Amino acid sequence: MTEKARAGGWWREPMMWLVVGGPLSVVCACAITAVIAWRGADPVLAEAADAGNVRAMQPALSARNHGVSPP
Repeated sequence: MTEKARAGGWWREPMMWLVVGGPLSVVCACAITAVIAWRGADPVLAEAADAGNVRAMQPALSARNHGVSPP
């Protein structure tokens, strides 16, 4: 190691920024994602969905049944 390399600080070493930069950017992205998820959370429904209303679910049921029906 040369005197010039020892005189500089650790923040001047490019390899250190490659090693620390990746995990640091992931931690920042995780924090940003957590804030977005916390502030934009979907509201909790007061009542359960009407499962007894089969007519309202008819398009989904016919599409699923069509997918498994024999040709």
